Amino acid sequence: MPDSFVRTTRDGAVLVVLIDRPQARNALNPGILTAIAASLAAADENPEICATVLTGGPGNFSAGADIDVLSGHSPATYLASPTRRAFESIARAEKPIVAAVAGYCLGGGCELALACDLVVAGDNAVFGQPEINLGFIPGAGGTQLWRPRAGAGAQADAALLGELIDVWEARRIGLVDEVVPAEAVIDAALAKARTIAAKAPLASRAAKAALKSAGRMSMQSALEYEVTLMAGLLATEDAQEGTNAFLQKRPPQFKGR
Repeated sequence: MPDSFVRTTRDGAVLVVLIDRPQARNALNPGILTAIAASLAAADENPEICATVLTGGPGNFSAGADIDVLSGHSPATYLASPTRRAFESIARAEKPIVAAVAGYCLGGGCELALACDLVVAGDNAVFGQPEINLGFIPGAGGTQLWRPRAGAGAQADAALLGELIDVWEARRIGLVDEVVPAEAVIDAALAKARTIAAKAPLASRAAKAALKSAGRMSMQSALEYEVTLMAGLLATEDAQEGTNAFLQKRPPQFKGR
């Protein structure tokens, strides 16, 4: 599948990944998802990149999966599809990702946004999991990803009713972290990503790993994992630099080691 609908640029230590298929409201196909996954994997391997902004621009984040592609799947081909593997790869990304969401953020697009660590939304954003209206269910986290942010009730509403909610309701229930004018959504997401990128890189990755453990482990196991991550960071040069800079009342110069 072509990946010409995904464009990447750099803003200092921040990678910007843009879905650029406006004529289809940024509908997702295997090529797009594979390209996004590859960009995030490359960011994880690049020490010069400390955070990523994922966006569809100020028009639409993504109206969901390309239905023409989805309708061509059998049960067997869906389970082995590059779409499924790409979503799994995106979920495994180690560096922090800020979603900059405007317009439609539906179905697979909503799952993609909620797989990110922070969600900044434009005032024109609309969220939902309408898959039930087509006779199936979300297949990339849409029955799970609402719950940590918005609770079990909102998760059930999204999956069972298939109704759309506007950005203000999404903010009220905790689905998004910040609402800004649609034309400012990328700048607002970049501001958050730049702030993250200025922190100690190893600590940022550890913080993301600890946060994601909450839904995969018991509370006790997650707390023990947090302690293990903290102990490992104490042996880093960045931790020493951070404490020295604090005591010397100067900005820290983190090196990622």
